[in-house]
Amino acid sequence: MAKIRPFKAVRPTRDKVSLVASRSYQTYTQAEREARLDYNPFSFLHIVNPGYKYAREITGTERYQLVRNRYQEFKEDHVFVHDDAESYYIYKIVDRDGQVFNGIVAAASAEDYEANVIRRHEDTIEYRERIFKDYLKTVGFNAEPVLLTYPDNQVISTIIKDLQQTRAEFEFTTTYRDTHYLWKLDQPERIEIIQKEFENMPTIYIADGHHRSASSYLLYKDEKALNTNHTGKESYNQFMTFLIPESELRINEFNRLVKDLNGLTKEEFLIQLDTIFRIENRGIMPYKPSKKHHFSMYLDGEFYSLYLRKSLYDFKTSLDALDAQILYKTILQPLLGIEDLRNDVRIDYINGKKDIINVKDKIDHGEFAVGFGMVPVDIHEMKQIADDGLKMPPKSTFIEPKLRSGVTIYEF
Repeated sequence: MAKIRPFKAVRPTRDKVSLVASRSYQTYTQAEREARLDYNPFSFLHIVNPGYKYAREITGTERYQLVRNRYQEFKEDHVFVHDDAESYYIYKIVDRDGQVFNGIVAAASAEDYEANVIRRHEDTIEYRERIFKDYLKTVGFNAEPVLLTYPDNQVISTIIKDLQQTRAEFEFTTTYRDTHYLWKLDQPERIEIIQKEFENMPTIYIADGHHRSASSYLLYKDEKALNTNHTGKESYNQFMTFLIPESELRINEFNRLVKDLNGLTKEEFLIQLDTIFRIENRGIMPYKPSKKHHFSMYLDGEFYSLYLRKSLYDFKTSLDALDAQILYKTILQPLLGIEDLRNDVRIDYINGKKDIINVKDKIDHGEFAVGFGMVPVDIHEMKQIADDGLKMPPKSTFIEPKLRSGVTIYEF
C-alpha cells in the first residue's frame, strides 16, 4: 500500500518560474553556469552555489548554511510563494524530441521506503547518502524530486487529463527547448481519490534518484530518533517525488568506453572474445544492436557485432540476464580488468540518447581504445531486479524525464 500524499509546496511566482528553474548543477559546463549566474539573478543556481557571490568555492557545512540563507532571501524577496493548501501538482513535460511526460509531484513515505513498498534497483554509495542527508538537514528543503513510476492507472490518468483542460499555473519553455506545465490540484475529493488509488498499489519503483531517496530516509530516521513526540505527521516523514505511469517512462542505455585493452593486442582480444561471443566485423558502417544479449563494439576504426553464445553463459537470476551485467561479467572484468565500474578511471559512459558516432569519435581521437553498446533495459527487467532484491551495475539506465530544480520545493 503506497502512501502518496499532497503537500504545501514552495514555488516560484508565475512571472519568474522560467528564470528560476534550472537543470541539476552538475549538468552545466563552467561557462554555462557562469553565464547564468552573471546574467540571471533569479536562477536557482544562485541558491545552490552561494559562493559565487564572493567569487570563491565554499564547501561543507559552511556552504549548506549559505544555501539556506540564499533560499530564505529568495523567499523574502517574494521570488517564492508558499501554498496555503495541501495539493498534488500535475506536471507535464514536452521535450525537444516531442516526447510527452505526465505525472504528479507529491510526497512519498519514508516508511514505505523502509518497508520496500518503494523499491530500488541501483546501489547507492554510503558517504554520498550521508553528505546529502546532512545537506538536507541544514538547508531544510529539497528542490529536486525523486522520479517514481507506477502501473498505468485509468482513474489517475482521467483526473490528470481533466485538470489539463484548464489553464496551467506555469507554462514555460527552457533554452533546451523543453516545455513545462504545472497545474495545482487542491480539491479534497480528487485528492482522496488519488490517495486511494495509490493505496491500492502494493509496490511502486524508483526510476531515478536513488541517492536522494536514501538520504531522505536517513534524515527521517535521524529526526524520528531525536523527536520524543514523534507522531508520523511531521514533514520529515515524507520526501518529494514525481510519479509517472510506467508507459511514459523512457529508459535509455549507457554505452561503455575503455581506455586500453589491458595489455592485449587487438588480435588477442578478439580471440578471447570469440570464446563466448559470435563476432562479425561490420566494417566502417555504424552498427547498433537491436536485440537483448547482442552488443556492438567499436575497435580500431571498425564496428563489430557481438552475439552472446548463450550455451556458455549461466543465467541464474534476473540480474544475470541484464545486458550491462553480461558485458561486465564476460568482457569488462575478465578481459579488460575493470573491477570497479563506478570508480575505475579507465572506463567512461555515454548515454544512449547520443548518437553512436559520439563513441566512434572519442575512440578515433585516441581518448579510448574500445567502446561497447547495448539495447536499453525495459521496465519489466528493472522491476524484476528490484522485486528480487538485486541491484544493477552502475550506469545501467539513463532515464527520462529529467525535471528542473526549483519549480516545486518541499520543506522539512
